[in-house]
Amino acid sequence: MADQFDVIVLGSGPGGYVAAIRASQLGLKTAIVERELLGGICLNWGCIPTKALLRSAEVFHQMQNAGAYGLSAGGASFDLAKVVQRSRGVAKQLNQGVTHLMKKNKIDVHMGQGKLAGKGKLTVTAEGKSSELQAKHIIVATGARARELPFAKADGKRIWTYRTAMTPPEMPTELLVIGSGAIGIEFASFYSDLGAKVTVVEMLDRVVPVEDSEVSDFLAKQLKKQGMTLLTKAGVESLKADGTGVAATIKTSDGKAAEHRFSHAIVAVGIVPNIENIGVEELGLKTTKGHIDTDEHCRTNVPGVWAIGDVTAPPWLAHKASHEGVIAAEAIAKELGNTDAHPHAMDARNIPGCTYCRPQVASVGYTEAAAKAAGFEVKVGKFPFIGNGKAIALGEPEGFIKTVFDAKTGELLGAHMVGAEVTELIHGYTLGKTAELVEQDFFQTVYPHPTLSEMLHESALMAYGRVIHV
Repeated sequence: MADQFDVIVLGSGPGGYVAAIRASQLGLKTAIVERELLGGICLNWGCIPTKALLRSAEVFHQMQNAGAYGLSAGGASFDLAKVVQRSRGVAKQLNQGVTHLMKKNKIDVHMGQGKLAGKGKLTVTAEGKSSELQAKHIIVATGARARELPFAKADGKRIWTYRTAMTPPEMPTELLVIGSGAIGIEFASFYSDLGAKVTVVEMLDRVVPVEDSEVSDFLAKQLKKQGMTLLTKAGVESLKADGTGVAATIKTSDGKAAEHRFSHAIVAVGIVPNIENIGVEELGLKTTKGHIDTDEHCRTNVPGVWAIGDVTAPPWLAHKASHEGVIAAEAIAKELGNTDAHPHAMDARNIPGCTYCRPQVASVGYTEAAAKAAGFEVKVGKFPFIGNGKAIALGEPEGFIKTVFDAKTGELLGAHMVGAEVTELIHGYTLGKTAELVEQDFFQTVYPHPTLSEMLHESALMAYGRVIHV
């Protein structure tokens, strides 16, 4: 007889393993199915190891600029293999941490390829053998993979996806990065800081195009100062690798196409949801552009089947997946009679986005343009890093924090940041949006001095003509 569970989670990424833990906490008998590594792409091949790489690049950059701090670090150099080795070690440590969490929370782990096999049924295939699991509810958390260009298949030698870019066979000298979203810009920043000559090609009219236009413009200026070439309103029409490099035909904004040579290329043009061979079509799950449709509590159109994370609608972010995992687990527990479970609906407007390039970018909520387009009358505050004592002391005076408020109600509509450590600051505004704070709440909060967080206060004050330090 098949093993029986209250919940089976298909996929152990930041959505899946969090869903499993929360379900177990709520008293549900829980299993998780994973075909590769516990922790999924984010922990093993995405969020965490890339941040380890970027940290190495940041330290190297500081070493090269030690003189600005009255220090000497002559002959600064790096060993790419050791940089990668450190990154992989960080990923391994966290993978082991997830393994421990599964044991701690008494979650059954089944390694293998999972597939929905009918109402409440899921088969797991490993090493040619299949077994069947049964559950009252199944959560699909299979994530996504890098989208490839049809004319530029990754070969792991000259044309890379993020996986090869994290474990490069060699250091690029002239690198083409196709796509300027978070993944593309982070790798562009990493390799540029290590000395590669980097060219970024973006189809839209600006880099990091989902961000506020002022943030995009500022970041572009900083990246150009660092030596990058940024081609916007441009496209790569062909990409061919040979033994010595890559030939790319790039059509620029003036409509002209020309061939350029690079040592390597990274393709970072989005993601493809992992819905193949998991029973989506057989079970009749509704999808939009390949992503599984869900309601605000992560239910699909098929009773008893839920979906979270990158396999569903955007934004495709690890923390969004984790939060959805909690929502789904609590909604399931409530359906199964747990009166202590209080699921809440997901609000995508309160999900922050972070890009860990140099300088960092972070945001939450409406951009100024989107707020106006939605019909809001807005008040906007934009406070520069140069007005903050801690930023100057750190030697990081470049950047700004921008807030967008509803002029009629004082509601915080959005916040946008670019500069040092802004990914550690955005949570202040995310909390404010979640709690539905208004401008007076930010005015009356006491921020510690000297900290970068004081700029959150000053930006809110500036929106209402009360700024102190500029």
